[in-house]
Amino acid sequence: MENIEQHKAIERVILVSVTVQMLEDLDADEFHLLATSAGADVIEHLNVPRVKPDAKYFIGSGKAEEIALLVEASDISLVIFDHSLSPAQVRNLEQVMKCRVIDRTELILDIFALRARTYEGKLQVELAQLQHLSSRLIRSRGNLDSQKGGIGLRGPGETVLETDRRLLRVRMGQLKARIDKVRQTRIQGRVARQKAAVPTVSLVGYTNAGKSTLFNILANSDVYAANQLFATLDPTLRRLEWDGIGTVVLADTVGFVRNLSHSLVESFKATLEETLEATLLLHVIDSSSPDMLEQIDAVEKVLKEIGVDVPVLRVYNKIDSSNEDAKIIYAAPNQPERVYVSAHSGQGLDLLRKAVHESLMGNIQRFELKLNASHGKLRNQLYSLNVIQSEHYDEQGNLLLSVNIAPQKLEQLLKQAHLPLHEILGEQANQFQRPLEEFEIKG
Repeated sequence: MENIEQHKAIERVILVSVTVQMLEDLDADEFHLLATSAGADVIEHLNVPRVKPDAKYFIGSGKAEEIALLVEASDISLVIFDHSLSPAQVRNLEQVMKCRVIDRTELILDIFALRARTYEGKLQVELAQLQHLSSRLIRSRGNLDSQKGGIGLRGPGETVLETDRRLLRVRMGQLKARIDKVRQTRIQGRVARQKAAVPTVSLVGYTNAGKSTLFNILANSDVYAANQLFATLDPTLRRLEWDGIGTVVLADTVGFVRNLSHSLVESFKATLEETLEATLLLHVIDSSSPDMLEQIDAVEKVLKEIGVDVPVLRVYNKIDSSNEDAKIIYAAPNQPERVYVSAHSGQGLDLLRKAVHESLMGNIQRFELKLNASHGKLRNQLYSLNVIQSEHYDEQGNLLLSVNIAPQKLEQLLKQAHLPLHEILGEQANQFQRPLEEFEIKG
């Protein structure tokens, strides 16, 4: 069976972007960045217009021979196509060009292999690689229809190709079983958080939109972040204390790209399941990108494909580059729809925290609470949430607290303590909804 290698050495590469009228056009700059993220030394980037793909060579025999001459003249070791190729097309192109040929899916898989750090990430990468390889064994072996024979090799009656495919199926079954175990562990963790009413905020977005940088700021963490595609692959979870909310789990996930094949999405469902069970999604968007709308569509397409049905708050990042103001845009009272920030400069981060708070708990309001000596646990909870503005005692010895908190959160605390709202709040118990006067708040 062909070994799956991570090509760490820099290779001299030709990129081939094919503009086909009947297929979706791809971003040439993004393709170039994908290649350099994999460590390629891009010598040429060719754009080949086609009315429709050629069945044998995808780009036609004339263009294939033209690239073959360039491969020989420039000492090229690899040609990468920005479209999915069939196994037969890859085999035919390699025969003409006398070098390795891979497509967009294989390129992304190679980047995934470089970025995977955790046990789960490595399992998912290997599974995706094997699934992709299983349909392409025929291109890398000679005489695959011959049967094994000779001393010590008699018995099965299988062709070499059949044996390789059977071994692949066995290995893929083992990987799926291990990934299922990881998934079960994640499910147990989510169930425990749900029982404890701990909300999960998951960051999703197009790769290189600044998710990991934003995650590091919000979680005070040190997740690797860089100006490259798929800088982080493995899901990262952090537990933090958020003023007015309490314990929150923040999750960072793998970034998306356009034309992400269905097989890749399937292989990384265990990672993306964090988005399925999240309380709130922060869709991080690069507001400075000229392809912003296409990138938003690509993310929403993947979320729809994996069946995500979770409230979404769009976070337009990099406003320091797009020259926009930090602000919150509301769809309705207490329902933030968009927030504009810069993770790099820090603009609008307070507004982001406010928008997350309102999305999870509703609008913050001022409440006056009257507690007696038996309500010490509630007082401690309010202090842990950092919502108490002032406190003093009345003549009867009751503790009077002034707090800034979301009505939903306060109601939750009072119900957990089995305390009647009117006993603690008086007339304010009837004022839990207060409309916002402005639908846009600027910072």
